[in-house]
Amino acid sequence: MQTIHIHDKFKAIEAQLLACISNFETQGEYVTKGERNVIKSFEIGAETITIKSFKTPKVINSFVYKHLRKSKAKRSFEYAVKLLDCNILTPFPIGYVEESSATGLKHSFYICRHLDYDFDFRVLIHNPELDHRDEILKQFTHFTYQLHENNINFLDHSPGNTLIVENGPKYDFYLIDLNRMQFEVMDLPKRMENLKRLWLSKKMIRIIATEYALISNEPFENVYNLLLESSQAFKRRINRKKYLKRKYLNNKK
Repeated sequence: MQTIHIHDKFKAIEAQLLACISNFETQGEYVTKGERNVIKSFEIGAETITIKSFKTPKVINSFVYKHLRKSKAKRSFEYAVKLLDCNILTPFPIGYVEESSATGLKHSFYICRHLDYDFDFRVLIHNPELDHRDEILKQFTHFTYQLHENNINFLDHSPGNTLIVENGPKYDFYLIDLNRMQFEVMDLPKRMENLKRLWLSKKMIRIIATEYALISNEPFENVYNLLLESSQAFKRRINRKKYLKRKYLNNKK
């Protein structure tokens, strides 16, 4: 059983889109080949599209995604539409396809326009000497503030999920990997908590906190301390997990 939802603007190529889904295993160019999800690009006439194939869920999740909760593909599509309605950039959502049996969801695919981007947020972390880095961080802060003002809590606000396009002196930021969001009023602690996954250096934290305080009319000390605390707590937790994992693996040898 298939559930197919294609944006009205792309109905004319629906058959070609479904052919890409049918031949996903053997055709297309890999964008990402992860343990959980696979992303490929396809050419349809003059259009380049990206398709994300989500990992087949286990039995319980398979039932949940069919009967109790929207699939990751459907959420990705709906959240992309909501972002664009709020003037927040993301690769244009084309549609989603779900394949299921009577017992549950088997496969799901999210389809969007392919985006040619210049770099992602990780470059700002790993290349402190990047030209205009401070300016990019300031503009990124405005972008994130817009998210928060629209009551969007992007739970996967991590370095690989913001793609950056250079547009003269302006930088455009596009969100990807959209299936985990909450829509809620966000106070300042929750806003700073939302930035914890970005793996920010102290210098980056100071730049972002300074700009966020300026935009929001919040005291700089409040913004800076909350962001520093949430960022460092997240790093400690991740580093501890890595340490315990290494210790476990070494003990097994």
